[in-house]
Formats: sequence, C-alpha cells, structure tokens
Amino acid sequence: MQELPLSKKEKKLYMSFMYVTYVSLLIGGLMGLLQVLQRTGKVTLPFGIDYYQVLTVHGVILGLVLTTFFIIGFQFSLMGKTVGITDKQLKFGWVSFWVMLIGTILAATMILLGQGSVLYTFYTPLRAHPIFYIGLTLVIVGTWIAATINFRQLYLWKKEHKGQKSPLLAFMVTINMIMWFIATLGLAVSVLFHILPWSLGYKATINVLLTRTLFWYFGHPLVYFWLLPAYMAWYAIIPKVIGGKIFSDGLARLSFVLFLMFSIPVGFHHQLTEPGIDPMWKFIQVTLTMMVVVPTLMTAFSLFATFETTGRKKGYTSLFGWFKKLPWKDVRFFAPFVGMLFFIPGGIGGIINASHQLNTVVHNTVWITGHFHLTVATAVMLTFFGVTYWLVPHLRGRTLTPSINRLGMIQTILWAIGMFVMSAGMHIAGLLGAPRRSAFSMYDGGDQVSTWIGYQIAQAVGGTILFIAILLMVYAFIKLTFFAPHGEEEYPIAQEEDDAPPTPKILENWKLWIGITVALILFAYTIPVIDIIQHSPPGSEPFDWPIGR
Repeated sequence: MQELPLSKKEKKLYMSFMYVTYVSLLIGGLMGLLQVLQRTGKVTLPFGIDYYQVLTVHGVILGLVLTTFFIIGFQFSLMGKTVGITDKQLKFGWVSFWVMLIGTILAATMILLGQGSVLYTFYTPLRAHPIFYIGLTLVIVGTWIAATINFRQLYLWKKEHKGQKSPLLAFMVTINMIMWFIATLGLAVSVLFHILPWSLGYKATINVLLTRTLFWYFGHPLVYFWLLPAYMAWYAIIPKVIGGKIFSDGLARLSFVLFLMFSIPVGFHHQLTEPGIDPMWKFIQVTLTMMVVVPTLMTAFSLFATFETTGRKKGYTSLFGWFKKLPWKDVRFFAPFVGMLFFIPGGIGGIINASHQLNTVVHNTVWITGHFHLTVATAVMLTFFGVTYWLVPHLRGRTLTPSINRLGMIQTILWAIGMFVMSAGMHIAGLLGAPRRSAFSMYDGGDQVSTWIGYQIAQAVGGTILFIAILLMVYAFIKLTFFAPHGEEEYPIAQEEDDAPPTPKILENWKLWIGITVALILFAYTIPVIDIIQHSPPGSEPFDWPIGR
C-alpha cells in the first residue's frame, strides 16, 4: 500500500483538532477531580458551583467533545495518508472544524451559566436552555460534514483504482463514519423535532420514553465510535510500531463489518428497567448486543497473533519469549497495550450491564460509571495518548525524544494506577447500591451512605492520581507541539503479511452491509417505537435546572 505525504495545509487542519482535544482534557479532567473530591463529603465546591454543573461539563467535554475532536482529526490524517485529500475537501474540513467548535462553545457557555446542567445524556424532562441543544446539534452537523468528506475521499480513490482493494485504514474510517451517521440520526430526530421545540416553548410537554429511546439508539453506537479508532490503531498501527505486519487484513475488515451491523440495534439494553418497552424487544436487543462479543474476540485473537508472529520472526522460540521482547519501553506501544489490558475487565462489565438479570443489580449505580472509565477513559484514552506521541510530532515536524518517551511511560503507569483505584471504588460502591449521577454528600447520612463514602474516598484518591496523569499528558503534548527538536517522526502504518490470503471482495460490498444494518435496525426498533408513540403516558412537564440549591 502506497503511503501519501501530508502537506503543510493538511497538518495544520489535523493539528487544530488536537489543540481542542487537549484543552478539553485539561478542563474535563479538572471537573472530574472536583466531582470525586466533593462526593467524599469533605470538600465543598468553590464559588457556589453546582455539582450537576460540574458533572455535565465533565461528561460533555470528555465524553463528547474530546473524543469527537480527536477521532475526526485522527481519521482525517488516516484518510489523507492512505487515499489523499483534495484542496476542496480540505476547505470543507475547516468548515467541519469550525462548525464543531462553535457548537462546543455554545453548549459549554450554557453549562457554565448554569442553564445546561442536564448531564451528557440530557435526559428529559430535565430541560436546558435552547442554545445548549443548538450547540450540540452543531457539533453533530460538523461531524456529518467530516463524514461526507471521508466518503468522498474513498469514492475518488476507488474511482482511480478500479478493482483494487481499498486501504485498510480508509475502509475502517468509512465503516466508523457510516455507523456514526446512522446512529446520530436518532439524536437529530430527538433534538430537532422533540427537545428543541419543547425547550423553546413551542411544546408544553414531551414524551420522555421516546426521547430516551432515541438517545440510546445513538448512545450505544457512540461507545463504538469511541472504540473503533482505537481498534484502527491496534490493528494497523501497533504492528508497525513493534516491527511486525498485520496478521489478517480480511479478519480486520470482517470485525469492523460486524461492529457496524451489531452496534446500533441494541439501545434497549440501556433501558432494561424502564416500563413501556415490551420485554420481548428488550430480550431481542440483548441478544443482538451479545453478538459484539464475536468481533471483540476476533480482535483479541488477531492482536496476540500479530505479537507472537512478530516475535517468532525475530527468533524468539520459547513459549513466551516473544512476549518478553515486545517494546515495553516504547510509549507508542506501551500506552495502547495497557489500554488493551483494561479493556478485558471493561468488556466483562459490559456483558454484565447488558444481561437482562444481572443488570438489575447494577443499573443506575456508580458501577456503570466505573465501567465507562475502564472502557472509554482507559482502553480508548490510553490508545489515543499512544497515538498522540507519534502523531503530534509528525504533524508538527518534530521528534519524540527519549525524555518525552520516559515521561509518557510514567504518565501511562500513573493513569493505570489511578484508574484501577478509582474504578475499583466505583464498582464496589455500585454493588452496594451507590447511585450514579448523584452527589452522595447531599444525603443526610446513615449506615448505607457511610459505606458508600468509604469507597468514595478511594475514588477521590484514584481521581487525584488521574489528574496528575492528565497534567503530565498535557505537558507532554505542549512539549511535542512546541519544544521538541525539529525532525521527522514516522507515521507508522503496517503492511499486510506477504503470504496472507486474499481479502474476500464481498467485504467491500457497501450496499450489502449497509442494507443488513438498516434491516436489523428496522426489525429491532419499528414495532417498539410505534408502540411507545401510541401508548406512552401523557407528556411530562419540564423540570428546569439548577436543583438542590
């Protein structure tokens, strides 16, 4: 596969997304620290700041803004490197960036003014200022512009290379953006036709169950929108970093196709305790949810097959000699690998969350928060950090120095320790019934709350360590961006094994896979959504924030 050089204009665009990413990391991380400290009951938020205001900033800035800006910027660079980008597409790339940034500023402004403290899920009947919803809508529209550019990039490449297999990373980006576009349609319908008119005062009431259902139609594939870019790095970047090749191009493509099909029609497993949804449809969507275990295990097999075959080719013949000789002192490998390890308990927790019976134990407890911190906040974020250590110097014409590499190793270890302590406290407190999305200190006490507070102190310790790791990461980003020595840092894209079997052409039959995905969605949602519309209770009156003052 031919790799294309990135022009200065391209690099400037891609770096703009990285700047927003790391400003968001610092702000969102600080909000997370304030949360865990306040929930101990020993710390009071300064300046009369409301807890739910801080909670919303943390969720929106880290869960939506940081991840989306990093993913769009990273994927733009992958597409530019593999299939190229035209000057016209580059101009629209800037349109995408500015629309997303303006939307972010609008939403953040309303949150900071105390008129958007509705958490990152913005569940109705909680009601924020209309500008909050307009801002989030603009962020989504910006990603649609980016998706259109990515689709056009691959289309032009295929047009010029008729009959050729598309570059693996371009294929993966296209899958992710197709999934994202289909998923965000549910969010667009919810906001534009229900929540925004209601927030503007044109509707007196709102159908709570319908808006929650539309959110989780989007909310679960959001998890895979976070995860698949990490998988891109695991499948096609890490092999080059360790001196190897991609184990199987076909296996990688098949896993992404399966994620596309089984990531969207599964939102009901977030609503298992909610009345108004027929249990049969909940069971069907739980079954579909479990199907994502298949591509996940395929990925685990492919990764460790890559590790072993690379080690064997280097001459390590003992049972685990290849494992010992992996580049453990290279942060480009070490950070994503630690993320992979954390994804194991994170995946197990995901199976528990999606199980019809087990979910009743942990639903709406802080266990769920601990689960998200193992998956997106560790598996995904550590991979993004590992990518940052080579992507930023490549875009800035600088080098990853040994001192920054050592700093990255320390930062990764601190992140792992902090997340282990904090998420363990969350999981245990959740099993004891501690609620999520709530400030424990607002309760009047009692033996149960005292037990929760004990584990909350553990969360505060872990959260403090994590914030130190965030400061180190932001410092490393600044060093790599402005102060590292000038030079050329490799953009590590792995090639396929020389003797790999040919990739089946059917994997690039876009009409087939998109058609199956749409069919699954229609099967899983049409009847229950019609039932929700026809039989929902009377619409709910708005419940405006802030509360608890």
